[in-house]
Amino acid sequence: MKTTVTLITALLLAPLALNAASKPNIILVMPDDVGYGDYASLGNPVMRTPSVDAFKKESLLFTQFHVSPTCAPTRAALMSGRHEFKNGVTHTILERERLALSTYTLPQMLKSVGYTSGIFGKWHLGDEAAYRPESRGFDEVYIHGGGGIGQTFPGSCGDAPGNTNINPTLWHNGTFERTTGYCTDLFFAQALTWIDAQRRAKQPFFAYIPLNAAHGPHVLPEEYYKHYVGKSGVTEATAKFLGMIENIDTNFGTLLTKLKDWGIADNTLVIYFGSDNGGTAGRSIFNAGMKGGKNTTYQGGTRVPVFFRWPAGGIPAGAECAALSAHLDIFPTFAEITGAKLSPTAKQQIEGRSLLPLLKNPKSEWADRTLVHHTGRWAKGKIAEAKYDKSGIQNSRFTLVHNAELYDLQADPGETTNVIAAHPEVVASLRATYDQWWNDMQPLLVNENVTPVRINPFQELYYKQFGGSPTPEALRRMDPNSAPGGEEAGAPKKRKAKAGK
Repeated sequence: MKTTVTLITALLLAPLALNAASKPNIILVMPDDVGYGDYASLGNPVMRTPSVDAFKKESLLFTQFHVSPTCAPTRAALMSGRHEFKNGVTHTILERERLALSTYTLPQMLKSVGYTSGIFGKWHLGDEAAYRPESRGFDEVYIHGGGGIGQTFPGSCGDAPGNTNINPTLWHNGTFERTTGYCTDLFFAQALTWIDAQRRAKQPFFAYIPLNAAHGPHVLPEEYYKHYVGKSGVTEATAKFLGMIENIDTNFGTLLTKLKDWGIADNTLVIYFGSDNGGTAGRSIFNAGMKGGKNTTYQGGTRVPVFFRWPAGGIPAGAECAALSAHLDIFPTFAEITGAKLSPTAKQQIEGRSLLPLLKNPKSEWADRTLVHHTGRWAKGKIAEAKYDKSGIQNSRFTLVHNAELYDLQADPGETTNVIAAHPEVVASLRATYDQWWNDMQPLLVNENVTPVRINPFQELYYKQFGGSPTPEALRRMDPNSAPGGEEAGAPKKRKAKAGK
């Protein structure tokens, strides 16, 4: 009898033991400026994304997952577990993209439980030394500067002079490297090399792969996009955008194959974040029935597909979850999965919820919540006027946009009919919640009155390493009082893409 009871107990506990296996490796891949409708398995009629489509069958898809309307804000929420404005991130340039130095970051939390972390791609949370990823908890850093390869804006946000997606100059662990290859191929290749080293050392890792693609400029080798030219509704410009996505998909497939070949796929949590904001260049082809896109607070500006796969963690394959979820939830989810103990200050920072119950059972009870969306980007000193400009607050059924449009998302997911007059009690409740949030976040806007630096830090480092200096015209363009511009290229050392083995 005792043996029988022991056996039954062991069988009952077996799933728990499986789910509590050694801390999983974690990989998060996030393209840039890709919409919900830019994947074949989610309805796009011309896109080719076989790797993501196959991954969908192996993972749990969150269908009501929300991010911020633009780039840097989403990254700030991911790194902190709280709304981007509460990290001081209210823009994508002009020092207002910098993640507050008081923020306890995701890689810092993971480091407390023995993880090493690497970033490969786009950081976009500050280019000055104290704000760069190597100062925020990352052990391996392989990135471009600013919000896009080749972009240069007044102040701290900018890339190396004259940079381009092909043969870019990249910042690697404290020095610039001149590479040979296409940016997405390079970021994945370096990530694979680093992951291989960690798995050989039996070191749990977090690989963060936030790509600059398919953000503009849409510069890529012709063979990556020419097969899209001439398809229904596809111009050459759109073809380049689609080609950047297909190239991401190809690299993602290579990553998944490597994990399987290395024998670490089962206990690696792989998250494919469909995008860092709503759709852009592909919306004219297919926008998944949604209104709006990037830089708006309609559903098309904030709703993205997010896939989770972790076989050893018990995540069901080929399943979907419609719970209202968000980028704020990643930090607490990772904390619970890895067993990280958060200090009282860190706990106070967290606004998101752990998704672990939903990862185990997508139909688990999930209390309704409100999510605040705001594009930010107000002119300096004009925050009061911007309170409702490009704002949105939603729960699982209703969304109040610009404080003037109310949509019933269950009856009207495409946000075609404003029903604000029919639901005064809903409007009053959402407005009250939004007003409280607006007041609470005001003291945390630490970047609003920062004076932009004279020269972009990445450019300053570039000239220091390789010699030369910006031309008078380049300095004029970098002046905070002038318009954004780009700079000339230099000639640092070469580095070729090399995949991990």
